[in-house]
Amino acid sequence: MQAGPADSHNVIQVRGARENNLKGVSVDLPKRRLTVFTGVSGSGKSSLVFGTIAAESQRLINETYTAFIQSFMPSLGRPDVDGLHNLSAAIVVDQERMGANSRSTVGTATDAYTMLRIVYSRLGTPQIGSSSAFSFNSAEGMCQRCEGIGQISDIDVDQLVDRTKSLNEGAITVPNFPVDSWYWQIMAHSGFFDRDKKLQDYTEEEWDTFLHKPQLKVKVGANNFTYEGLLVKVQRTMLSKDRDAMQPHIRAFVDRAVVFTDCPDCGGTRLSAPALSSTIDGVNIAECSAMQISDLAEFIRKIDAPSVAPLLANLRDLLDSLVEIGLGYLSLDRTSSTLSGGEAQRVKMVRHLGSSLTDVTYIFDEPTVGLHPHDIQRMNDLLLRLRDKGNTVLVVEHKPEVIEIADHIVDLGPRAGSGGGEICYSGDLAGLRTSGTLTGRHLGHRAQLREQVRTPRGHLSITGANQHNLKDVSVDIPLGVLTVVTGVAGSGKSSLIHGNLPGRDGVVVADQSPIRGSRRSNPATYTGLLNPIRTAFAKANGVKAALFSANSEGACPNCNGIGLVYTDLAMMAGVSSVCEECEGKRYTPKVLTYLLNGKNISEVLGMSIAEAYDFFPTGQSHTILGRLNDVGLGYLRLGQPLNTLSGGERQRLKLAIHMAEKAATYILDEPTTGLHMADVDQLLSLLDRLVDQGNTVVVIEHHQAVMAHADHLIDLGPGAGHDGGHVVFTGTPAELVKNGTTLTARHLREYVGG
Repeated sequence: MQAGPADSHNVIQVRGARENNLKGVSVDLPKRRLTVFTGVSGSGKSSLVFGTIAAESQRLINETYTAFIQSFMPSLGRPDVDGLHNLSAAIVVDQERMGANSRSTVGTATDAYTMLRIVYSRLGTPQIGSSSAFSFNSAEGMCQRCEGIGQISDIDVDQLVDRTKSLNEGAITVPNFPVDSWYWQIMAHSGFFDRDKKLQDYTEEEWDTFLHKPQLKVKVGANNFTYEGLLVKVQRTMLSKDRDAMQPHIRAFVDRAVVFTDCPDCGGTRLSAPALSSTIDGVNIAECSAMQISDLAEFIRKIDAPSVAPLLANLRDLLDSLVEIGLGYLSLDRTSSTLSGGEAQRVKMVRHLGSSLTDVTYIFDEPTVGLHPHDIQRMNDLLLRLRDKGNTVLVVEHKPEVIEIADHIVDLGPRAGSGGGEICYSGDLAGLRTSGTLTGRHLGHRAQLREQVRTPRGHLSITGANQHNLKDVSVDIPLGVLTVVTGVAGSGKSSLIHGNLPGRDGVVVADQSPIRGSRRSNPATYTGLLNPIRTAFAKANGVKAALFSANSEGACPNCNGIGLVYTDLAMMAGVSSVCEECEGKRYTPKVLTYLLNGKNISEVLGMSIAEAYDFFPTGQSHTILGRLNDVGLGYLRLGQPLNTLSGGERQRLKLAIHMAEKAATYILDEPTTGLHMADVDQLLSLLDRLVDQGNTVVVIEHHQAVMAHADHLIDLGPGAGHDGGHVVFTGTPAELVKNGTTLTARHLREYVGG
């Protein structure tokens, strides 16, 4: 390939990118500048930024290692691109949740706890040893009873039995243990119990035998059997199994029956007694970890110790960065897995702010997720700081506030899926405004305040809510209207809604959490769409429907119907490659000869939802596909693995499924995540339709367009963490704009031009 212009070393050159839906994209991206990638969901932004630029940078770095080291690393395929020039090392800061490891906390993930341990090992009195003596992940520092987890599991016996019944009446409520089951027979004929005696009337000895007796041989008739107490049996046969390997009804039972409580020995702090005995200014390390980070920063600032001055300065800078990025309401002992996607991304971001690396390419995926408009300014400052250190910053983002600080903007589209994958615009902000592209036209777009708010037909009451930072909050959620819950990150929105509404009659939660399922799950299987499709294929060809399930007899035997062959590497992430037998089509050659309106099953699963909606013009398939279209997922392929979906896409998929249910209360958590400004209007009309059909919709949201469109607002604050937890406003958006004094009021007023 010919070299570019004389200053070509100052640009990353992408030539002929064809990953996923990209149509031979060529573009120059200025180095050491902030470039924002825009476009509707599914337009190709992620394929260009993550699937092409980041993937090739990672692959080239891996190639610099020795063959021996490479043998332990995942084998990364080369992206489908003609040329990529002048790449620098890329660091991806994404929204992937930070693992489910209960030993990982905000403190361990940011190294703040490591620094704190060293400070305590040097300054704590009494001195108890090295920094590992303060680590709940080391043998010398952890509480022996809970092994550094901070919690112990207990079983709620009332989830196992109904004490008001006898054995003959079915007192045992554990799944697979009904009257006349094998275990029931052994228990009933053991001779230990009167089968007609109610459990609540058992003596202490009978109750102990019933629940806790270890295994022993008993004679039932002419045969010997092994008897064991119910609790012993359940722990051995159910609780020792991997949760993900359980059948759904067993998993649901275990989730109900197992109760986690703070370890009585360490009080949930995870640490040994010596570690808890050592203090600085009367405060031990567990108390430091439990402090809100903004308070901990103040505590560290007051420590005057020349012997560890450089370390204290580094710790102060790190804590100040966490506060600055809008995470001051967290504590270091917060388990990483409980962070939202946006919080996880910001925690990772802090690691890089203190880095002495320069000339690196940092890649962000919607860094404003979960941020109130008030916090977006701080996020922008951090992105600019990274750029000003001499780095190239690439950001996939929809928010106008971020687009407006970009040095360079690349707009992809014009539409999603097969209708996208092209560069619509590449240049500066002024040019984007006059470009006529969908993004350019919507930059100044503002949703209006709702002229006529709906009248509630009753309410759901929340009284005395105290979860996390909530301070005895009582509030009414109006029924039959659109309610938007607002407030800065950490103000208590999720605690209020998720902590008090789910579980009530008719309440349905559609959130962004990962969808449980294997590599085989896709929109067609998850929504039940595959069933009518299989039936249609079977009917058209006079064969069994089971042939058209990739989990059944029609599956390619080489990849077992996955389309990919996975090689699991013990030390690293597994590697997948397209199955050579079926070429990723998942079915046997014979199954692929059966056609429906000229298409085989693999071709149908390769269609986008929008294409399939036209392909199936009637029936159940058409209805399900219509709902998926309505929630803005028309660009997804029917057979796309669920583990490739973003948080926003997962939420909209769950919403599509729940839309089939009877009138309910829907709880949505930031449904605008991943949506282009043009798609937000479609979301608002969908929310209206849900309410007009008799439902109640409660949305936790930061997007001012959604706030303006609400019938009712509940604003929490005034700040985050212990500065939040109060309801600071309830009423209509118009009332908030006219009279409100909160942060939300200020930003909504600016947004609607009031």
